[in-house]
Amino acid sequence: MARDAQENTVMFKKGAEEVSRAREILVSVYEALKEKGYNPINQLVGYLLSGDPAYITSHKNARSMIRQLERDELLEELVRNYLERG
Repeated sequence: MARDAQENTVMFKKGAEEVSRAREILVSVYEALKEKGYNPINQLVGYLLSGDPAYITSHKNARSMIRQLERDELLEELVRNYLERG
């Protein structure tokens, strides 16, 4: 009996290089938002939920940097960091 493809769990792994890049971008964007007087957490959440780059300042090229990665890559880094430290 064949198993339905929807029942199988898909696995993927990112290389250390990709994880490091996501972390560097998140930290840089966080710092740029903070420097401009924004609440970086709120702004990043707004961007991650909506995909609208207007949530991210262009200060220090932050908007351009964050758009170099897909939102799922950023979320993966945030979840990994949260769970590994918790």
